Amino acid sequence: MISFPNAKINIGLNITEKRTDGFHNIETVFYPIKLSDIIEINTSPKEFKYTNTGLAIEEGKLEKNLCYKAFQLLQKDFNFPNVNLHLHKVIPFGSGLGGGSSDASFTLKMFNELFDLGLKNTDLIKYAEQIGSDCPIFIENNPAFATERGNVLNTMNINLKGKYLVLIHPGINVNTGLSYSKSNPKIPKLSLNKLIEEPIKNWKSTIFNDFEEIIFPEFPEIKNIKERLYDLGAEYASMSGSGSSVYGIFNMKINLKESFSEYFIWEDYL
Repeated sequence: MISFPNAKINIGLNITEKRTDGFHNIETVFYPIKLSDIIEINTSPKEFKYTNTGLAIEEGKLEKNLCYKAFQLLQKDFNFPNVNLHLHKVIPFGSGLGGGSSDASFTLKMFNELFDLGLKNTDLIKYAEQIGSDCPIFIENNPAFATERGNVLNTMNINLKGKYLVLIHPGINVNTGLSYSKSNPKIPKLSLNKLIEEPIKNWKSTIFNDFEEIIFPEFPEIKNIKERLYDLGAEYASMSGSGSSVYGIFNMKINLKESFSEYFIWEDYL
């Protein structure tokens, strides 16, 4: 079985409060995009086997691999056979695009289908929450307004079809935990789920990512990418999640040949 775990972007991100469990409550809009990894799963009579190609993945203990965590969670409850799982990595690491979370959630969905487990999306979301805060968005994989740790989702009707998305990743590794520790949580005057209803041309002055005020002073290169996207005519530009990817939403396809040649670039119609 083969599947294509896709990335997401964040349209706005407000860090609203520090939680007693050490995490932070946020509000953000998750918007799935077509950039994707590839996962292939085959049953195996032997032990679980994980391999990968594409972007180099830092070697570490298998127990920390999110796809393996998904396997462990479901196999514990359903006792299905071992598998060979191969991941071809395309979504950049540390990019704020949710690649690892998507891989884990799609792995859950693949096991559900492959072994006919009969789990509904509500069940899969409960498993996904045990793996990571932004894993649940990739179960139903629709645009959603997210609150609490990013795991409480309300589907939103945001129509960006026909818009052209440009995504830039400068290869900078941002420490999400450290960025959260430097944040100044606050409740916004207007909730993001209301601001998102305004025309895109208004978003530049109303919708912000709180991580930018933490990360831009430390990594001015990321700020420069956002400014260059606006110079090229973006209706809206923002860092995604805790970075370091930056995206721009345009009314039409643009020429990027000379603008960001030194970076990872992905672009497509939404």
